[in-house]
Amino acid sequence: MHHIQRILVGLCIVLGASAASAKEKAQKPMDPQAMMEVYEKLAQPGEPHRQLASLAGSWTTQTKEWMEPDKPPVESTGAVEMKMLLDGRFLRQDFTGQMMGRPYSGIGITAYDNLRKRYVSTWIDTMSTGIFLMEGTASADGKTITLKGQHAEPGGGHMTHRAVWKIVDNNTQTFNMYGTYPGGKEMKMMEITYTRKQ
Repeated sequence: MHHIQRILVGLCIVLGASAASAKEKAQKPMDPQAMMEVYEKLAQPGEPHRQLASLAGSWTTQTKEWMEPDKPPVESTGAVEMKMLLDGRFLRQDFTGQMMGRPYSGIGITAYDNLRKRYVSTWIDTMSTGIFLMEGTASADGKTITLKGQHAEPGGGHMTHRAVWKIVDNNTQTFNMYGTYPGGKEMKMMEITYTRKQ
């Protein structure tokens, strides 16, 4: 019996030491010079950024908005200016048009985070005082970006969103937004077709 106890105590000591060693390795800071080299590499724009840069320019938009799934959409037109920021690292979108029958302006920033290997999109506009954030990934060719996010509802809770942004060709893009209330079905909320100004 004492022999078994000694074995168990020994196992506990070995396992505890192994866990402590693993924790120490996980928390050991990277050499500052090596870390700087990694950050410098991660800071360089790559293929996803070149894909975003191909969208720079002036665009017109045709928008459809669905307030209720069984009713016809509200349609409107708009204009968008897109340009790259900070030496080709971020795409800025300046949108002017209408939303729900009212004058509307919005600014979006889209990034590809080399470290996290994810697209990150922020949006601010004249219909709110918040910042809407979405994240996601792209198809293998980088031409279809699927983003997900959520926003708080005035009555409480959150609506979740899924957006599918497609680069159809050099002169055409589409952006489809879907929303889901808690416990409800996903509903198409918006469809935007971008056409490059010639």
